Amino acid sequence: MRRYLENLTLIGLFGYFFLVPWGLSAQQLRLGFDQSEYLEALKVSAYIVEDSAYTSKIPPPEVFSKSYRSGTVGLDNVWEMWEHKDDPIALISIRGTTINAVSWLENLYAAMVPAQGELHLEREFTFAYDLSSNPKAAIHVGWLIGMAYLYRDIEPKISEAHKNGINDFLIVGHSQGGGIAYLLTAHLRSLQAAGKLPGDIRFKTYCSAAPKPGNLYFAYSYEDPRFKGWAYNVVNAKDWVPEVPMSIQTTDDFNTLNPFANAKQVISKQRFPKNIALRRVYNQLDKPAKTARRNYRKYLGDFASKAVAKQLPELEVPVYFMSNHYVRTGEIIVLLPDDAYVNDYPDDPKQPFMHHYHIPYIRLALQLPTP
Repeated sequence: MRRYLENLTLIGLFGYFFLVPWGLSAQQLRLGFDQSEYLEALKVSAYIVEDSAYTSKIPPPEVFSKSYRSGTVGLDNVWEMWEHKDDPIALISIRGTTINAVSWLENLYAAMVPAQGELHLEREFTFAYDLSSNPKAAIHVGWLIGMAYLYRDIEPKISEAHKNGINDFLIVGHSQGGGIAYLLTAHLRSLQAAGKLPGDIRFKTYCSAAPKPGNLYFAYSYEDPRFKGWAYNVVNAKDWVPEVPMSIQTTDDFNTLNPFANAKQVISKQRFPKNIALRRVYNQLDKPAKTARRNYRKYLGDFASKAVAKQLPELEVPVYFMSNHYVRTGEIIVLLPDDAYVNDYPDDPKQPFMHHYHIPYIRLALQLPTP
């Protein structure tokens, strides 16, 4: 990893200090993607790692200072709160995957659960959530568990900050932290809609290098036009992490009204032997995807839950949603590597995360056009 941390060019360093006006220029959050805002949030998310070797080439945040760091909860989850030095803005930073096996287990526990329901995590901790009003919406169960534990600690800090005059909150998460940030954002929106959080609080989210958090119907809800310009996922086009979890679409994943719903009945009405031939073709197309979905649910749901139960012994394993149709979600800001980037970061099979680290993201984000 050190090899790639040292691969930041002098042009990139020049950009760090001179090309981009680091920090927020306004006294409150504004609608729309803001390059300097994202870069400042990205620096904050890098420093949550607390690894001097990792952050040695990354300048510290300029306008935010850390006011709180949580303990480790859930499946090796940590969050921090940072506060703007001049303006009433707080930043919620969610840590991504660590080197600990339990942190990777959270990613691998990739069965889907309904986007509405309850998680029984401990005898005295049941987490009720409503991340979409669409009954067909489903989300990643591992990151839901992480979000639930984090939110139990985040909510009092939001309330405290609000009482102290802070109405604007940035949310940032890189990698797994971005996957959790999707779900946290949806949860906060639903609480506001239900009157359980003050309506004058404003949330703006920068997921970064985030994986896919749920299915198409969750994405539809998350992309509600009312929230356009207030939530983004920034993606390096050479990074593989935003391409996971793997997606399997079956005929069950379509809207209720679709041409596949009555396919078997239509086929059965055809004359012999046409009906036999059509049924065979249909089954050959339909069954492999459903078999793959069943296998993913078996290994990334049933088997993974047994390992999770060793970490969270009071967890009641939820009923899974019959889908594995993960999709990319939200407004996407694509960072397109140029020839200079490809020259500095040639693909190396021995370094599968080389395009996923903060420094490549910072370098490419510096090249985004500014308004």
